Amino acid sequence: MVKKDIVARVPANKEKGTKEMAATISVDYADNVKEAVQMFGEEALLSNAFANWRVTLQSNIRSSLKSGMDQAAIQSKLGSAKMGVAQVGAKVDAEQAFINKFKSATPEQQAKMLATLKKAAQA
Repeated sequence: MVKKDIVARVPANKEKGTKEMAATISVDYADNVKEAVQMFGEEALLSNAFANWRVTLQSNIRSSLKSGMDQAAIQSKLGSAKMGVAQVGAKVDAEQAFINKFKSATPEQQAKMLATLKKAAQA
């Protein structure tokens, strides 16, 4: 077991007039998986690992949706994801992404998208 310093910072916010803040704490840190299991237990380690992985996948899903990917494309991209292994960026069909984004947009957003297209076509 080793001691690790964990640092967290809160950036300054000019609008609120706050300064940057930071704090450092020192915690016991396992050197390996066996030691981590002894310190925290398998259930805690797995629970934490899967919770973090879920957040990672949700973030990837959100960015995929924003880029215009549909459910099938996202499933294809992430369905074989493995915890701890970085996902290779998927190539996105820009036209299909725009169409998917248009389909899921509100009528107001669709009107703005159409106006943007018309303006681009005139340029």
